[in-house]
Amino acid sequence: MRPDGIEEGWLKRESPFDIEYHYEVADDGVLLSWFSCSTARPGTPAYETNKHLFWADLFVRPDHRRRRIAASWVPLLLELMDRHGCTLAGIGTEEDSGHAFLKWLGAKPRLVGAENRLKLADVDWSMAHRWIDEARRSSPQTNLEFYEGHLPEEMWEEFAPQLTSLLKDIPFEELDIGEVLVTPDHMRDWYARLDLSGELQYTVLTREPDGVISAMTDTTWAPYRPTILSQRFTGVRRDARGRGLGKWIKAEMLVRLRLIHPETEWVVTDNAGSNAPMLGINKQLGFKQYKAETEYQISRDELAARVKQLAAAK
Repeated sequence: MRPDGIEEGWLKRESPFDIEYHYEVADDGVLLSWFSCSTARPGTPAYETNKHLFWADLFVRPDHRRRRIAASWVPLLLELMDRHGCTLAGIGTEEDSGHAFLKWLGAKPRLVGAENRLKLADVDWSMAHRWIDEARRSSPQTNLEFYEGHLPEEMWEEFAPQLTSLLKDIPFEELDIGEVLVTPDHMRDWYARLDLSGELQYTVLTREPDGVISAMTDTTWAPYRPTILSQRFTGVRRDARGRGLGKWIKAEMLVRLRLIHPETEWVVTDNAGSNAPMLGINKQLGFKQYKAETEYQISRDELAARVKQLAAAK
């Protein structure tokens, strides 16, 4: 969790790609519930394939649940969807109370995944070094590159479309997410947000002799949670699989960051339950499930029917 001052900076920074809303319910200065939501901003590169989607997130303090606070956000959700012409809302949860609320609402589970954690003290470092050595031998013409902090800006034009291509292989199961798109402007905004919180990003990639990026992985480290590394995206091109590149870049990242941040104790990542190749690598490294996560979606018309029922029940 980001400290208050950093969170304030993130909230005040307007996204160039999304229209965002933030609401809260408070009692005498004490936050009881918050509701955040967003949709694609008109005129942005991915707007046409994402304009029907509305993403929401809400939380109610445990000691104030079962008082219909969460239900009170539903009419607002519908109002905002109609304001922007959105036809599908998405909400995720990792708590039993969240599952119960979303099923009561009528939303359907579309993507099942988990937050997985790796305790660095339990890593088999000899295995990690073996993965590195084996990949180097099997792909002697493939070069590995390591970047600390922002990628050089002169790389962005060729890096962004290759990242976009790899992101399209992420299994989203039945979840409608529109087009996945990364541009140099997305990278610029992401780095600005990292700088607001003092976070560092590390990137490992492999490049083939023709210059094409065949695999990449990245992590972030924040000074306000120095014992935790956040493992973000890892991807390998389909035509480069079977050569151990995924194991190579994952092991290389861990070996290097163990030296750069010796205070780190855990690596945290999120994985779809259907992402068997990545889960296989993570399991060998020692990742274990920490908590399950599910993304739900509900249509605008189903939501409107629920709002009508709520109004009639008053």
